[in-house]
Amino acid sequence: MHLRYSYRVYPTGPQRRALARTFGCVRVVYNDAVAARQAAYRHRLPYPSTAALDRALITAAKRTPERAWLGEVSTVPLQQALRDCHAAYRHFFDSLQGKRHGARVGPPRFKRRAGTQTARYTRRGFSLKPNGRLYVAKVGALKVAWSRDLPAAPSSVTVTKTATGRYYASFVVAVDDGADLAEPIPDEDAETGIDLGLKSFAVLRGGKTIENPKVFTTETVSPAMRRR
Repeated sequence: MHLRYSYRVYPTGPQRRALARTFGCVRVVYNDAVAARQAAYRHRLPYPSTAALDRALITAAKRTPERAWLGEVSTVPLQQALRDCHAAYRHFFDSLQGKRHGARVGPPRFKRRAGTQTARYTRRGFSLKPNGRLYVAKVGALKVAWSRDLPAAPSSVTVTKTATGRYYASFVVAVDDGADLAEPIPDEDAETGIDLGLKSFAVLRGGKTIENPKVFTTETVSPAMRRR
């Protein structure tokens, strides 16, 4: 079973600029892959494979004046962007054929500059340092606010910048079945759902329950506040 653990990270100024370059390159490669597959569809050609797109949109593109700046960032998140695009198309076609449960999934769309930005790294692109820092290739060692320990070595990490300017690192960790440590993620591209309630604070997808902390019960409210 795979679980996801997210932590706040605090990049320095130079690291924020390096991440901005990485997010931009990831977005461009993803959009180039969508455009290539749309062009293949218009011309009734076979969809290009991820390997073919890797050679054309990353390896060869770095040698051109228009895309030479792709060489300034790690190749790992660029390759992951192609895999994410492939997965998005697979989900779209499975949805059309009725092989995917839930609401129908639309075709992949171009990523925009605004909103959440992400870059995903496999083990080739990141490492955890003894001092607790998260080293990301061509970005540096990021300061992480560790709210809890990871139960095992992570297989991947996604660095995210939210629309509000906050940064997070989300690790995917393989654990034994039955572990009650975090919310299971059978699909890395899946979205989660949270049902807020009164008896229980929240119920996550899969039935995991977070108990109500009851911070305003009589036992926890000070006498001064009870008199108000």
